[in-house]
Amino acid sequence: MRDRGIRETRVSVGNGLFVTFEGGEGAGKSTQIRLLADALRERGRTVLTTREPGGSPGAEAVRHVLLSGAAQEFGVRMEAILFAAARSDHVEEIIRPALLKGAVVICDRFMDSSRVYQGVTGNLELPFIEALERVAVNGVIPDCTIIFDLPASLGLERVRRRASAAEAPAGQEVELDRFEKEELETHEKRREAFLDIAAADPKRCHVVDASAAASDIAAAVLAIVEPLLPRSGGGGPDTEAAQ
Repeated sequence: MRDRGIRETRVSVGNGLFVTFEGGEGAGKSTQIRLLADALRERGRTVLTTREPGGSPGAEAVRHVLLSGAAQEFGVRMEAILFAAARSDHVEEIIRPALLKGAVVICDRFMDSSRVYQGVTGNLELPFIEALERVAVNGVIPDCTIIFDLPASLGLERVRRRASAAEAPAGQEVELDRFEKEELETHEKRREAFLDIAAADPKRCHVVDASAAASDIAAAVLAIVEPLLPRSGGGGPDTEAAQ
């Protein structure tokens, strides 16, 4: 696996806490975001949950283009640019303002997904990925990243089971998104890439076994995040971004 040691330049953003959840398809990130947000709100914290691609009105429009596969014909470089544009809007419109108010921001995917999906398995050169990331995040680097580790075969099985159980309009089958459809070997390569990122940045990144029971995973996640919480509970109303 190639070294994806991208240099990070953080800036101070209020007294909030920025937590990102990363991992392959079917790792259970959405469930664990909900459980962590509930636990923190019970502790009196102001919490904003959001996602990528998406999270802000402009980024949600780009999300549809990316996940539908409409941009795929233009190549992985164009997809990376679209992800960066969506991320920039998300950071400036949603994430940075919430952090400045002292909120805990929990985001389903962020910059590490671009490093893995467009960088490692998209074979884009590191300087290009670095340049896009630097512009898109504009210094807003996660304080804590939790990487949910799961064998790719198990994650894809969960995705397909979830799709089968979902209600489709007019009796049609639920379509997997553009990334869920890719080959097992590609998903396993991404799993290894996320683990490489965690090994290269152990202060920020924490790996959690996503094959464990949901309650055990939730306890492990809370044990990671709780010591990082700012002394102040933050201000403003609790918010959940468009999901």
